[in-house]
Amino acid sequence: MDAAWIVPLLLSLKVASWATLLDLLAGVAIALLLARRAFPGREFCDAVLTLPMVLPPTVLGYYLLVVIGKRGVLGAWMQHAFGINLIFTWQGAVIAASVVALPLVMKSARAAFEAVDPQLENAARVLGLTEAAVFFRVTLPLARRGILAGVLLAFARSLGEFGATLMVAGSIPGRTQTLSIAVYEAVQAGQDDVANTLVLITSVTCVAVLLAAGRLVPGHRAR
Repeated sequence: MDAAWIVPLLLSLKVASWATLLDLLAGVAIALLLARRAFPGREFCDAVLTLPMVLPPTVLGYYLLVVIGKRGVLGAWMQHAFGINLIFTWQGAVIAASVVALPLVMKSARAAFEAVDPQLENAARVLGLTEAAVFFRVTLPLARRGILAGVLLAFARSLGEFGATLMVAGSIPGRTQTLSIAVYEAVQAGQDDVANTLVLITSVTCVAVLLAAGRLVPGHRAR
């Protein structure tokens, strides 16, 4: 395989892996809060955090620029205080991909947590387990299949992210040009052979991830 194809592939895997890790940590924490705590505005919070699933990626990219751009609320502070600039960097691509894919982990994890029988958790508390022990020894193992399915879906979504990533990170070969952006650039340049190869790689990877995620959905039985 030509090096011109390997670089976007490796960068996409790097961005998707980091974005999925961030989504795993944030998504599970948010899902547990929404599933186990009743508070005013809970469903509104759920709706807002689900917005990336329905908003156009370019709109999300604009919101990210408003927040982490050089003139953004957070971006200007980071630039002034630490000299950190996230725009046109692979770290910015990670943030864009994680925001887009976060609802997939959050929704799957929340459904998994809500499916856990509370009596099992109460029994563990009666036996003297702390809340942390109940979570790691009872709740998390019982919800792991749903969480892992959401993580795999988030990885596939991050791998194919285009709109928000292009607006935040741009298309710098070797630095921010992911697979999806490389496909766009190849089509624009009339390089159909390169585009076909990149599309095939992306499609095969995403199909494999979706098949794995489908087998992890609670209630699935191998036939």
